[in-house]
Amino acid sequence: MSLSGFSAPWWFLLLFVVAAVAVGYVLAQRARRRRTMRFTNLELLDRIAPRSQGWPRHVPAALIIVSLLLLTVGLAGPTAEQKVPRNRATVMLVVDVSLSMDATDVKPSRIKAAQDAATQFAQGLTPGINLGLVSFAGTATVLVAPTTQRQSVVSAIDNLKLAQSTATGEGIYAALQSIQGFSAVVGGADGPPPARIVLMSDGKQTVPDDLYAPRGAFTAAQEARKQQVPISTISFGTSHGTVEIDGREVPVDVDDGSLQEVARLSDGQFYQAGSAEQLKEVYADLGEQIGYEMKEADASRPWVLLGTLALVAAAGTSLFVGQRLP
Repeated sequence: MSLSGFSAPWWFLLLFVVAAVAVGYVLAQRARRRRTMRFTNLELLDRIAPRSQGWPRHVPAALIIVSLLLLTVGLAGPTAEQKVPRNRATVMLVVDVSLSMDATDVKPSRIKAAQDAATQFAQGLTPGINLGLVSFAGTATVLVAPTTQRQSVVSAIDNLKLAQSTATGEGIYAALQSIQGFSAVVGGADGPPPARIVLMSDGKQTVPDDLYAPRGAFTAAQEARKQQVPISTISFGTSHGTVEIDGREVPVDVDDGSLQEVARLSDGQFYQAGSAEQLKEVYADLGEQIGYEMKEADASRPWVLLGTLALVAAAGTSLFVGQRLP
């Protein structure tokens, strides 16, 4: 265990008491020895006095001192950094459902692999996370407002439908609006819960053409930064994907650059996933980041437990060695 501090260090003053007990025990043993040496008839003393048990007779006292040391540390309130589930946070999952998601360069298809991975992500999030879902193609739709009920999100993921065009900026704006509405309701004295957008897309924005347009992806990412909502972007697909549109084979290469810039502009993180397995790994990593946080937590329980066990052991050995409690 790596301790990082103590919440009540003044309890360490008890160590002086523990030290006094140890010194008192040593002095008592020496006084006992001196009294024994004063006995004039040592031969008679040897017959009437109980035979000394040697060093084992000191074991109960040593265990009591160890117990007092351990319990003192426990009372001082040791703390350690521990990974604990978040009890309040908002996450909007934003999924690209443009026609390029029908490409089969990722088996069985990009959209099917995305649905499977997103479902695992939703089901694996810790209970305290409020999760919402937005889908976007030419427009964006909030399918599920932030909620701790995972089944509604899973059902919406299963029913995602593909459509034309890619309006990435609209997807981000829809997620921000949903976060704002939810935060206004649940803010409370501690303020709104921290929020994050997880954006998964396989292609470059097509509506509008300019990524810095008022409703463009880069402008939306800058707005997310102002609202302190980082965007974790996942670039999903390969450089050799194709789909059939109106009888023509159309290449749908994945666009890493724009999604990387969206993450940078929003103070978020960028991920690449070229297969279904990689996408699941990315979502699993995000689930750990989002669902848990490192906090200074109480670490006194092991010390109190060990101190209590040492005290019980002291009582047991005292009864076994000296037929009495210490």
